Amino acid sequence: NAGRGINAAPLTVAVLDTGGHLITLQREDGASLLRPNIAIGKAWGAIALGKGSRLLALDAQQRPAFIAALNSMGQGSVVPAPGGVLIR
Repeated sequence: NAGRGINAAPLTVAVLDTGGHLITLQREDGASLLRPNIAIGKAWGAIALGKGSRLLALDAQQRPAFIAALNSMGQGSVVPAPGGVLIR
């Protein structure tokens, strides 16, 4: 497992369709209570803006008001932290 190779906490992976709806979610044993919501938020933000959440994290640093506005419009759905990846 790649997560164990980098000493990451137990992982959760969410796959969303282009409309932001959950297709599948896989959670490793021991993943914390909020990991599914965080994984969905990273994926949702990536889909909503068409770029990976690593870039959204940079946007959050450079334009915090923009990310706050996005979260207001998306009912707090955007998690601007690395991990959300677009798969086309």
